[in-house]
Amino acid sequence: MNPTSLSFGNVLTGTTSATQNVTITNAGNSNVTISQITVTGAGYAVTGGSTPVTLTPSQKLVLGVQFSPASTGSVAGSISIVSNATGSPATVTLSGTGVVQHTVSLSWTASTSTVAGYNVYRSTTSGSGYVKINSSLVGSLTYTDSNVVNGRTYFYVTTAVYSSGNESGFSNQATAVIP
Repeated sequence: MNPTSLSFGNVLTGTTSATQNVTITNAGNSNVTISQITVTGAGYAVTGGSTPVTLTPSQKLVLGVQFSPASTGSVAGSISIVSNATGSPATVTLSGTGVVQHTVSLSWTASTSTVAGYNVYRSTTSGSGYVKINSSLVGSLTYTDSNVVNGRTYFYVTTAVYSSGNESGFSNQATAVIP
């Protein structure tokens, strides 16, 4: 079996990870019959391994493994491959963590002047270090920041951009604490 363990790292809840493969190779000189492939652990799924299947010497069977967490937290799992080979059952250990993607929804009051749009700035330091996060002018009075990291605090300000291209000073700062 190669590999004997798979780590899926952090996977957003409600989504499915990229497929990782496990290759089972008959390295012996006689046929091996795999009678059962069982996966344990919430959210893990295996494809490509219908049983029973017989592998001739040097023949390979590739299993596709995915992780689809339904909730947050670390999830351990395993794949058990039962066959008539020496050392059966063979085991592949699985690990992954379900995580939530947080977002920050911002809204602000319209400028009293006519504007071409707004810019949104973010920092991880209160009162300084702001970096513009919108790629083009925001035409509405709302913005959603989907590029935030769990466990951090962010500070936001906005500016109004006038048709002349001039930009106002920063608004009052808003704070968002990401759990």
